[in-house]
Amino acid sequence: MTIKDAKTNFIVDEAIRLFFERSVSDVTMHDIAAAAGVGEATVYRYFSTKHNLVCAAATRLEKRIFETYFDFGGAKSGMEKLELFYGTYLKIFCTHREFYKFINEFDAFMLSEGKTDNNEYASGLDMFKTLCFDAYEQGVADGSIKKIDDFKTFYYATTHALLALCKKLSTADIVRQDLESDKEKEIAALTEIILFRLKR
Repeated sequence: MTIKDAKTNFIVDEAIRLFFERSVSDVTMHDIAAAAGVGEATVYRYFSTKHNLVCAAATRLEKRIFETYFDFGGAKSGMEKLELFYGTYLKIFCTHREFYKFINEFDAFMLSEGKTDNNEYASGLDMFKTLCFDAYEQGVADGSIKKIDDFKTFYYATTHALLALCKKLSTADIVRQDLESDKEKEIAALTEIILFRLKR
């Protein structure tokens, strides 16, 4: 790793720390430069815009989450792997809820910028899709999963639903109804519904 790479990584890590502590919209490039102990011009030299730095942070977090939580080597059947895959949403919520808060803010930031073309981040999402599809195909082959005619649509519908729920529940309570339900039980309930559809 070069000195430039090390400095770039450090700036991204400091940006992530600030985004978690405050919010994506609230943190400025000046704030990130101060936290990293470099000049603001240095941050702009490496990333040119806040948009590029936010995308770098999202991509780093995406990879970190995948490497930390999505290793199902010990599972034997396809169904066991899918139970772990979908169950990971709750595990992340319990241990790193700030990740969902960041993703919620990241989506809003991207829309406010009018930019939805982040190929590196989008390519990273394919890691999760491939893992899920491989588990599904194994489950169909080993008989632990019911065959679904359009698994691609099922995958997007279920992961979008779980992610949206986790993002919603990671934000501050707004109305009194937000206090009436156990957040972790809500995620678990949705996960059980998804797995019930899959289980043979």
